[in-house]
Amino acid sequence: MRWTSRLAMLAVLLSFSSARAAAATLEPIGDFSQPIYATSDPADPNRLFVVEREGRVIEDATGAPTVLADISSLVQCCESERGLLSIAPAPDFHSSGRFYAAYTGNVSAGSAKGDIHVDAFHRESGSLIREPILTVGHDVNANHNGGQLQFGPDGNLYISTGDGGGGGDPFESGQSLSTLLGKILRFDPGSGAGAKIWSYGLRNPWRFSFDRSSGDMAIADVGQGSREEVDYVPSPAPGVVGGSGDNYGWNCREGFQPYSAPGASCTGVTGFTEPAFDYPHTDPGDGTAHGCSITGGYVVRDPSLGDLYGRYLYADYCVGEIRSLALPSTAGGIASGDRSEGLSVSHPVSFGEDSCGRLYVVSQAGTVYRFVGAMPASCSEPVAAPPGSPGPSEGGKGPLQGTKGPIERVEQGTKGSIEAANAQPVRLRLSARAHRVGDGKRMTVSVLATPCGDLSGTTVQLNQGGHRVDEKRLDRNCSARFRRPFDRRSTFRALLPDSGYRSQVLTIALAKPRP
Repeated sequence: MRWTSRLAMLAVLLSFSSARAAAATLEPIGDFSQPIYATSDPADPNRLFVVEREGRVIEDATGAPTVLADISSLVQCCESERGLLSIAPAPDFHSSGRFYAAYTGNVSAGSAKGDIHVDAFHRESGSLIREPILTVGHDVNANHNGGQLQFGPDGNLYISTGDGGGGGDPFESGQSLSTLLGKILRFDPGSGAGAKIWSYGLRNPWRFSFDRSSGDMAIADVGQGSREEVDYVPSPAPGVVGGSGDNYGWNCREGFQPYSAPGASCTGVTGFTEPAFDYPHTDPGDGTAHGCSITGGYVVRDPSLGDLYGRYLYADYCVGEIRSLALPSTAGGIASGDRSEGLSVSHPVSFGEDSCGRLYVVSQAGTVYRFVGAMPASCSEPVAAPPGSPGPSEGGKGPLQGTKGPIERVEQGTKGSIEAANAQPVRLRLSARAHRVGDGKRMTVSVLATPCGDLSGTTVQLNQGGHRVDEKRLDRNCSARFRRPFDRRSTFRALLPDSGYRSQVLTIALAKPRP
């Protein structure tokens, strides 16, 4: 009887766990040819872009996929891990059409077969124009290319590269600052300068991401034969990326453990940035994480996904189980609460996030899925974060002040502030006015800092769609105006980078013309 009662209780607990895990489901949005990544237009989340490994970018906006770009003539695919790896639409993509692509090139790309290329592309007179940005030698081995591109909250493009492939880092790239392999790189699109090393000591950071709410960075680094890891660095201030100069330890360390065959470059090296989380290759048999190759995801900021909000999603390529955990709140902290979400896909090769925060997972089998909650997310109206959810939520609703033109709705951005220690709180107020310029639309976004005090001359940064787009100095009235291209819907936020103050998010949507 005692065992019967315990089994009954276990059944109840398992039932409860399954019910919680099933709060989010996966909705197929389409099948593609070797999909490898998914993202969207920064100004229009319904323009979803699916990256196909052979070199195509497919736009799937209305269920009728079209080819946005085809660079297959430049791409070396598909030996081992080679191919088109990811793209990052520029913050002004909606007006410029410019996007960045990371891929392994063939000789037509202008260097040795298999070298890593990062290029920008845009169209002129119907032709796709290539703008080479970066080439990294990688012609010996076909694996460990890295290949993630993400715009950071500071407006710079961040790039991941693998250690050059093979096993055990034979080139000792991870600890070497004389090579761009085994790194996170930073590129300033506005400077014209080359990409620079941001952090190092990585084996194959196949996928990394920024928390769209906090700016924190999470790097999923694929391990050797023992451990898979998640590295984490918080943003030290709004609009600022952390982790400059961090050494994540490869090939001296693998996860939390010393690597079994460290290179000579590890001798005497200390001060590694330890991971926030790791898991073994061997199945512990207790339902905890295991596998062979981590596929990193995103911190969930889609409020419709219930208690997933604020948690980091990831999966393992070999196991296929989708899991989540709570990242730490401070640098050097340890993640907690790792759990299965009761969902799985065949060989998950990537996660994706669109510009309104909806999340996707990409299966090597060809299907791209969207995470859907009990109440599917709406990207035409703001949704408040669920009460008690971890992490910050942004904005409320309110009227747009001083506007002209057909404004449908906005998200209030006039009362946000972050209080700096030992300082009087500063409020950054946002207002906007729409204009028509020829056949296009522009938006004048005004920023007012109060109380003014000695803020005159302080640099104010404007983010659009979560990315830095412009900076100005506050005038003697502590105000600044920005002119921005605008099509249908966009989000704005003002930041004082030097002091940490920021406004709430101002979301603007133009009303659809009446029939």
